[in-house]
Amino acid sequence: MMAEEFDGDWLDLREPYDAAARDPGLAAMLAAALPARPRVLDLGAGTGSLLRWLGHFIGRAQAWTLVDADAALLERAFETIADRAEAVGWVATWPGRKTLLVHSPEGAWRIEGLVANLVLAPANLPLDRVDAVVNTALCDLVSRDWVEAMAAACARRRLPFYAALNVTGRERFSPPYPGDALVMRGFRRDQRRDKGFGGIALGPAAPDAIAEAFAAHGYSVHRAASDWVIDRRARVFAAEIATGHGSAAMAWERRDAARIEDWIEARRAQAMDALLSVRIGHQDVLALPPG
Repeated sequence: MMAEEFDGDWLDLREPYDAAARDPGLAAMLAAALPARPRVLDLGAGTGSLLRWLGHFIGRAQAWTLVDADAALLERAFETIADRAEAVGWVATWPGRKTLLVHSPEGAWRIEGLVANLVLAPANLPLDRVDAVVNTALCDLVSRDWVEAMAAACARRRLPFYAALNVTGRERFSPPYPGDALVMRGFRRDQRRDKGFGGIALGPAAPDAIAEAFAAHGYSVHRAASDWVIDRRARVFAAEIATGHGSAAMAWERRDAARIEDWIEARRAQAMDALLSVRIGHQDVLALPPG
């Protein structure tokens, strides 16, 4: 069974909000814990947004393996990374057909891709050839068993584990509108459905589950808030957030489908009129091995 897939345009739309939300303190802690030329494994890498953000905190020569089940997304990631690098005056070269080399002022970033079904992780991952495992907006989709298996695999190799942007279950649309509670109820039910990772998705339980799984192996666990703060100027993004919440809720609140459709229409109109702001709770988690 494959996990659910994500659209590249949606990932591009959310990238600046992800970048603004992630906690820089945890990123700096991870960078300090890594060796001189770290090898980073990025799970569910999508279009490569975590690399583009975290690479600057590492700030030295580094090697990345981007892992995703969608080969087209990985291809898009390579193109986007190369384009963004060249836009700021960095040189991007292709020493091999599947390898991208970005020449930053602090050192070269070597980037490779791996098409892999993360449902099978960690068994199908090259954990013996990396120095850290990272991901963003992944762990609230997976099951507790998946996280515990990942923690055990990382512990055997003493690998840091960094999981950014895990949902916390706190969402607020402003101003209030009739139907908010109904949509939030359905949306939370959708967060906990089986999303293809071997059991019920963790959803808002993800930060605690990660902390518990890695602490059981002697890791020190560090957590920080990383909420999306979407102000009224972010018309398109706010509209897409409302549509996503309403559509997810509709699958679980079918008897109130008409009310939810009205809610989506009203919230989208507010967004496009610059009248809607949204705050979505997230938390970043960094687990560092003992010693």
